Amino acid sequence: MLLSREEVVTGLPAERAEFVQLLRGLWEEDGGRPTRCEGWSIRAVAAHVSGELADIVAGNLQGQGTPEMTSRHVAERDAKLLTELADELEQAGVAADVLLTAFDDEAWATPAPAGLPGTLGAALEALWYDTYMHHEDILAALRQRPKRGRGLRAALDQVVLRLELRDWGPATLALDGFGDIPVNGGGGRRVTGDPLEFVLAATGRADPVPLGLDSSVNVYG
Repeated sequence: MLLSREEVVTGLPAERAEFVQLLRGLWEEDGGRPTRCEGWSIRAVAAHVSGELADIVAGNLQGQGTPEMTSRHVAERDAKLLTELADELEQAGVAADVLLTAFDDEAWATPAPAGLPGTLGAALEALWYDTYMHHEDILAALRQRPKRGRGLRAALDQVVLRLELRDWGPATLALDGFGDIPVNGGGGRRVTGDPLEFVLAATGRADPVPLGLDSSVNVYG
């Protein structure tokens, strides 16, 4: 079940503000550190997050989330400093927040634009999910404490949506700290364990075997 409009309207800007703060606290040399996103440094991750939001507020929605589009985000910002990426993300966020608060419940329930799955609300929660995951990618690269909070719930929602689109399951997620989350109707296998580890496995960032799963759980596989 997706988070409510009110939760996304407050949670997404807060997640982005924390991401900007993280970037501003780094040394420029940190930008070259590798992350668990194959072939991407911290700077590349930041470039994608900044470029994605800049595209969205400019109305460039077609192809968002595809490898070609994410590669373009990185390539176009290859020479930017981390502070410049933080500035770009912060500035794009001002426009994004105006749009975000303008959507009412009726608009929230309309189909997502540009062929994205689900509703407009689901697409906006997906933006929170992406920002959260890449925030966590940078923390992992810095060997800092993992990030959890409401962003983790947004990530779980979006992983479930993608698993259902891939006809994975039926299953029930019974992860620590969360109530039962049905996948494709629920029932079937019961997946227990740490919710962050599940999200990492389901997005190809960690081995699924310790959770009793196989590679079929990778929504990007």
